[in-house]
Amino acid sequence: MLRAVSLAAAVIAAAALAGGSSAGKTAFPEVIQLPAGFQPEGIEVGRGTTFYVGSRVTGAIYRGNLRTGTGAVLVPGGAGRTATGIELDRFNRLWVAGAGTGDGYVFNARTGDPIRTYDFASGDTFINDVVVTPKAAYFTDSRKAVLYKVPIGPGGALGAFETLPLTGASLALPGFNLNGIDATRHGKTLVAVQSNTGKVFRIDAATGAAREITVAAGESVPNGDGILLTGKTLYVVQNQNNQVAVISLTANLASGRVVTRLSDPDFKVPTTIDDLGRRLYAVNARFGVANPGAADYQVVQLSKPRLR
Repeated sequence: MLRAVSLAAAVIAAAALAGGSSAGKTAFPEVIQLPAGFQPEGIEVGRGTTFYVGSRVTGAIYRGNLRTGTGAVLVPGGAGRTATGIELDRFNRLWVAGAGTGDGYVFNARTGDPIRTYDFASGDTFINDVVVTPKAAYFTDSRKAVLYKVPIGPGGALGAFETLPLTGASLALPGFNLNGIDATRHGKTLVAVQSNTGKVFRIDAATGAAREITVAAGESVPNGDGILLTGKTLYVVQNQNNQVAVISLTANLASGRVVTRLSDPDFKVPTTIDDLGRRLYAVNARFGVANPGAADYQVVQLSKPRLR
C-alpha cells in the first residue's frame, strides 16, 4: 500500500509506543489519534470494533477500538522490520507486508506473538500489501510483476510460498506498480491498483492473468494506494491527492465508473482504508511531514456514500 518511503528512518523508541491513545468520550470518534511518531501505513478492521495499524518504520502493530478510540501496541517494533499492508484471517492471524525487507509476517492477533516469517524476495523489492482468501494469502510486490502466494490448508495450515508471475498487462514499469490488493468473496478473483499509472486490474488468483478494468470516461486513480472491495464497489485511496475514489464495477469486474471522490479536512496523505458497517476508516501516513519521528498521526472516519 505504500507509495514511496525511506526505510532508513530511525526506529521509534519503545517508550513512545507503549502508551495508548485516547479520543475522548465520544463513541466512534471521527478522528483517532495514534502514538506520536508511529508513522502508520496499513489499517485492518477486525472482529467487533477492533482495528490494527502497522508502523512502516519499526514493524510495530497497534491495536485499538473504533468505538472508544483507545488502544495500545500489540506487536513491539524491531530493528530491520517494517509494516505496510495488513490483513486479518479467520484463524485470528495478522498477515503483514514487509515493504523493502522482502518479507511477509504472520502474527497471533490476540497475543501479538510471531507465528511465521516468509522471505519472499531480495534486492529491488517492495512487499506492499496483502489479501487473504479462503485458500491463500497474496502479497503484492510494487517492484516486480509477481504475487507471492501462501497456501492455507485445512485447519489454517500454512504452506510454503509460491511466486505467481503476472501476465497479460504491463505491471513492471518504472516506479511503483501494483500496490493495494483485495479479493472477491470466493477468492477466485483479485483486484489491485497500479500506483504509477492509476489503473486498476482484475487478476485470476489461480493463473496470475491480469486484465485492466476499464474505467468510464477515461478516468484513473493516480497515486492509488490501499483499496477496499465491498461487493461491486471499489474504494481506492489516492494518497497524495488526499481523496478516496469510489468506483462502481460491473458484475464481471471488467469495467466500472467513478461515481464520486471522497475527501475530508482531516486527511493528511491517507494510505489505506477499511470499513465497519456504514463507516470507512483511513489512516494518515503524512508522507513528507517535517520531523516524522515526533509528528502526530491519525485514523480518520468517513461515511460510505449511498450509491444507486
